[in-house]
Amino acid sequence: MAAVSDPNETSGKIYLVGAGPGDPGLLTVKGAAVLRQADVIIYDYLANPELLLEAKPGAELIYVGIHAQERLSQDQINSLLVDRARQGKLVCRLKGGDPFIFGRGGEEAEFIASSGIPYEVVPGVSAGYAVPAYAGIPLTHRKLSSSVAFITGHEDPEKEGGSDVDWNKIAHGASTLVFFMGVKNLPHIAQNLIRSGRSPDTPVAMIRWGTRGEQQVVTGTLENITDRSTSAGLRPPALAVVGDVVTLRDKLRWFECLPLFGQRVLITRAREQAAELAAPLRALGAETLELPAIAIQDPDDWAPLDQAVRSAASYDWIIFTSANGVRKFMSRVAATETDIRSLAAAKLCAIGPATAAELRSHLLQVAKLPREYRAEGLLESFTGEEIAGKRFLVPRAKVARDVLPDELRKRGAHVDVVEAYRTVAPAESSERARIIFSRHKPTIIAFTSSSTVQNFLSLLPHETRERDLRDVKIASIGPITSETLRRNGLRVDIEAAEYTIPSLIEAIRRAVRG
Repeated sequence: MAAVSDPNETSGKIYLVGAGPGDPGLLTVKGAAVLRQADVIIYDYLANPELLLEAKPGAELIYVGIHAQERLSQDQINSLLVDRARQGKLVCRLKGGDPFIFGRGGEEAEFIASSGIPYEVVPGVSAGYAVPAYAGIPLTHRKLSSSVAFITGHEDPEKEGGSDVDWNKIAHGASTLVFFMGVKNLPHIAQNLIRSGRSPDTPVAMIRWGTRGEQQVVTGTLENITDRSTSAGLRPPALAVVGDVVTLRDKLRWFECLPLFGQRVLITRAREQAAELAAPLRALGAETLELPAIAIQDPDDWAPLDQAVRSAASYDWIIFTSANGVRKFMSRVAATETDIRSLAAAKLCAIGPATAAELRSHLLQVAKLPREYRAEGLLESFTGEEIAGKRFLVPRAKVARDVLPDELRKRGAHVDVVEAYRTVAPAESSERARIIFSRHKPTIIAFTSSSTVQNFLSLLPHETRERDLRDVKIASIGPITSETLRRNGLRVDIEAAEYTIPSLIEAIRRAVRG
């Protein structure tokens, strides 16, 4: 399928990639691989912005829109694709659904081929069958439908010879009809089908933003679907399903029955940690939006931590206040070629279950795990224990609360606090915040630490903050994070009973289900 380029011309390559109908989980494996390798990603309104998280650092992201005020013309998009490829770049053209199913991918491929640029097409999961499936509508059924037709609801007005839609053939040519982009022309579609002999009582479903958290479904018949869609305020993008299979929706609707359906939860954790929260929320039916408010970075100088690692045997206790601290500490054990058996001389303390699990993953035994998963609870766990004169090592983030080391020192302990990592606000997250709050505003924002709160607020322009957060519920992992939220003028609607990710998920589920 690839075109042959001029061997004398330095050229990149273009991939036309189907982004699927909206649910990020429906992106193909090959599509994800192209996204990760691309130097340039050219995407439009129908491609879920979550997919851009797959982009490599430094990739150029170009939004070509879909609305008139944002959209580049097709000729401009074509030229943009070829221009970037001629700069020797690998270009990913990310298109909603499948590029060759009413996605104008054929037009783009023609232009690319005529330009002599190598290209490939990566098919995507088409909205034509995925969206009805998420609405509980099978397009075929042994008793109700043995054929399907896909039709555009919005033809090119400049098409030579005018419309090529033969309504008489369409009305009787297939049991199930699926119309793409049919909201504006819905009255025209319904009238022509009835006029061509399809019964006015034929069931119809209009599905907006199918497979996503804001999925909206309006059902009716050819006779009344226009009025019902108008009353429901249905707007593009949506597709129409016409046929008896629509009657199965009441029995087969599954997506909308999930406990967190309709919720878009914004996750502010670091990119590499977001999945622990996102995956269970998606399993409960929520759409998740990732806006990494923190990124984990190495210290400017490893020397202090390396020295602490080599001296581990001299400490009575090593206290880990996060799983990140464990990972960085153990990476320096390997880097300094320190014998891990030297850690046996010190007792290990973990502030919570996730930190303890990370230690156990390195086959290290946890001697102390507090009942309350914060510094105060950890201090309480040492109540009644003689710690005066004992040596404590606390490898942690550069910026953290000093309650723990200060109180231990007051009790006579010798405490060394060593920077194991630092948290910063990712530079690319400001643009991502703008995209999220302008196109797919969340219903819930989940915060898992005080640093995510402070960094998140720095991503929102002060002049739009009130509007961006209006009607959005705030979920907090625990009282320390909640205190930071309130100190910054934000209310806390949901708080986890325990300071863990599973508890936060359960708190969100309970709040949504009432």
